[in-house]
Amino acid sequence: MAPLLYSQSSCTFSLTILCLILLQFHLVSSVVIVGLKNQHSHPRHRRPMLQANQTSCALFMGSWVYDESYPLYQSSACPIIDPEFNCQMYGRPDSDYLKYRWKPATCELPRFNGLEFLYRMKGKNIMFVGDSLGRNQWESLICMISADVPQSPTQMTRGDPLSTFKFLDYGVAISFYRAPYLVDIDTFQGRRVLKLDDIRGNANAWRGVDVLSFNTGHWWTHKGSLQGWDYMESGGSLYQDMDRLVALERGLRTWARWIDTNIDRTRTRVFFQSISPTHYNPSEWSAGAATAAKSCYGETSPMMTGTSYPGSYSDQMKVIETVMRDMNNLPFLLDITMLSAMRKDAHPSIYSGDLTPEQRANPDHSADCSHWCLPGLPDTWNQLFYTALFY
Repeated sequence: MAPLLYSQSSCTFSLTILCLILLQFHLVSSVVIVGLKNQHSHPRHRRPMLQANQTSCALFMGSWVYDESYPLYQSSACPIIDPEFNCQMYGRPDSDYLKYRWKPATCELPRFNGLEFLYRMKGKNIMFVGDSLGRNQWESLICMISADVPQSPTQMTRGDPLSTFKFLDYGVAISFYRAPYLVDIDTFQGRRVLKLDDIRGNANAWRGVDVLSFNTGHWWTHKGSLQGWDYMESGGSLYQDMDRLVALERGLRTWARWIDTNIDRTRTRVFFQSISPTHYNPSEWSAGAATAAKSCYGETSPMMTGTSYPGSYSDQMKVIETVMRDMNNLPFLLDITMLSAMRKDAHPSIYSGDLTPEQRANPDHSADCSHWCLPGLPDTWNQLFYTALFY
């Protein structure tokens, strides 16, 4: 069966309607982030962003500030960090990338307090759902909290798809559920079938959770040996492939219907994290300067300020925003895309336990410019997550 085609003919009209809806929501929203300093209106932004959740501070517009009080923890003191994220353990020679703090343009973020997090979330469950970027953030949050309660007894259970870390004195469980597409993958006659219309298998694990944070994106583009499925199923038909943006939208609409139907907002807070950018193309940040580099290897400092995404704006984010616009149970969009795009310096590059010595010697082909070092950028994601939860 021929691949389906993604129609973009209504994109401009859809974004216009989106802006009108968000403007109306902004005017009537009672969700106010309080306790933030110097509250002003949102600065202008050239790309669409679902910020209806925040009415007094544009959390995701700002700059990176060098701060000697960072990082918030040391990698050597947090044994949960996977080798692929543990850049200091695997020989990264520079450390300035650990020292940057995100400062929104019109307010100050509260400093993360792990003890406060545990007290406020006492007896509750937090779950990150998605791909390895979600695992990156999950491990970061555990490290950040643990640094503030180093003597607190804990319990760790690793599994696939579910891993859980518990702070026993507080009854707080922080889990990661691996579901890179969010929707289900089943096996049929030895073949992996990505079921764009079905999420029940994965979603059974999400019921009763107090805070859910979802992410997806990167796995939808993989092909060849990295592709996670053999067939896609949609509308009762099997496809060998289809336009990946079409597939993403169908899968996300299945997820959105499940959220709208099954989540009780008086019980559960829902977050969706925007696309985490990669840095494999230096032309996106070198402003046209000639460079022989083919990855993030050797990058040691961020782009300090920005009001727009370096390079082209992600088509995947356009799909996410289109789907979220139609939801009745709107999640909080943790829009980390642009501020992360400024951090070309924060990837593991070749300083990853997943690489062999031969791979480290060839960074143009082997550098990891998708994930992030810990400590590092995901700590900022969690500071924003913390702010959105409590302030």
